[in-house]
Amino acid sequence: MKIGIIGTGNIGSALAGYLINLGHEVTIANSRGPETLVEIAAKTGATPVTVELAASAKDLVIIAIPQKALVKLPITILCISEAIIVDAGNYYPSRDGEIADIKNGLTDSEWTAKVIGHPVIKAFNNIVAPSLSSKAVAAGSPNRIALSVAGDKEEHKQVVKNLINEIGFDAIDGGLLSDSWRQQPGEPAYCQDLNKEQLKTTLQKADITTHSENLAKADEMARPYF
Repeated sequence: MKIGIIGTGNIGSALAGYLINLGHEVTIANSRGPETLVEIAAKTGATPVTVELAASAKDLVIIAIPQKALVKLPITILCISEAIIVDAGNYYPSRDGEIADIKNGLTDSEWTAKVIGHPVIKAFNNIVAPSLSSKAVAAGSPNRIALSVAGDKEEHKQVVKNLINEIGFDAIDGGLLSDSWRQQPGEPAYCQDLNKEQLKTTLQKADITTHSENLAKADEMARPYF
């Protein structure tokens, strides 16, 4: 597949390396320009390009940037894209500012879809970057870590789930995009190395009545890192 990754932090860089190794054609981009990505390109084998070119990838676009940066993306390109678009980010108010739509009930990825004018799949956000980059194992391995995939288009979810399996993790169906709050910051399944059955059980433990409180606690814990 032709895949564009926007965001070259720990998550974006790890995914670039995996996807290149699987034989995909991967472009990477950040807000500072392709000339700043020489080291990451050498390490992963991905091709550094502008954000506009990464957003134009034919088959899959992965967005792995802070929520506050979404409004700076090339919306005119993304909104007409025929690619599957994956949102791998997480909303932290102390970093991203208070977003009224999210405060009023949208999940962070529902807001992402609204901003870019295109359906998105939520994936790669419920695992810490060191686990993503170092704990991929072959299918059938004991205690293989699972990732949750949420979204409203089943065929798009299946493509992403297949990729996750090929990368070295189990993938489970996390429900509709409106259910993706269960894999967001502060919830029991967030940033936990869980196997498939554990992740399914833990996602269901999430309680919507405590979501705002849980997010606030997670935000306070993460604040020193922003």
